Amino acid sequence: MRTRGTETICEECGLVSSEDAIDRGPEWRSFDGEETDRRRTGAPLTRSRHDRGLSTKIGYGSGSSGKYNSRLTGRKRRQIARLRREHNRARISSKADRNQVYGFTEIRRINTHLSLSESAREQSCALFESAQSAGLLQGRSLEGFAAAAVYATCRTRSNARTIDEITDVARADEDELTVAYDALNRELGLPTGPIDPTQYLPRYASQLDLETEIENRARECVAALLEEGLIGGRNPSGVAAACLYKAAGERETWPTITQADAAAVADVAPVTIRSTVMNLREL
Repeated sequence: MRTRGTETICEECGLVSSEDAIDRGPEWRSFDGEETDRRRTGAPLTRSRHDRGLSTKIGYGSGSSGKYNSRLTGRKRRQIARLRREHNRARISSKADRNQVYGFTEIRRINTHLSLSESAREQSCALFESAQSAGLLQGRSLEGFAAAAVYATCRTRSNARTIDEITDVARADEDELTVAYDALNRELGLPTGPIDPTQYLPRYASQLDLETEIENRARECVAALLEEGLIGGRNPSGVAAACLYKAAGERETWPTITQADAAAVADVAPVTIRSTVMNLREL
């Protein structure tokens, strides 16, 4: 018996007695005889690109040393530049693909400014693509749908982000985001429910330099308001800030904050903080 490659062959009759289809070699390739320049076969599939990351790209360098441009001169370099330009045009062949590329780029930019996870970006791009497939983009703002996709993803993942936070970094205003989000929620049936004010507590407590004990006490205040049915119709961001303000003033040893500071963190008016605090004192 003799083993050659993935087959075990009988040397007398040539019968293939066994076959191993698994390639047990290295999962990287090396070009130009450089054993140190190991390259994988390609990036994994991703929903954040209009072609799922399957298309090729004519790059500007070869290997980690980047000596590609130094080896091409004159006519050959201009030819490669023309090929690269035409190849990029061929990758985006339709208006729908062009809209997807623009929307995904905007989602990536918003995602970076808000420090959201890569999985949140993938979900936002998938939601944008679903909206495009359902024909919801016609007559509406692409920037608004990109921002709405990020906001809807934060809502479904219980990641507390307000509309104002998203519009501050997006190219869409609040009206465009609201119209797009209403269309997404109505046509696609997003699994979103009322926003829990406790989702804002860790971030607001960190911005106000409050201790964990104050945050835990604020959670008890939110639970008391929820039990009495006093949260419905209120801004959940303002409720969270008001509960932190109320909890910080309950003990002399805890650092206190002003209503203006709490209102600035939640981006609400101080009267919102006062009205919620009055309800807490009546309980």
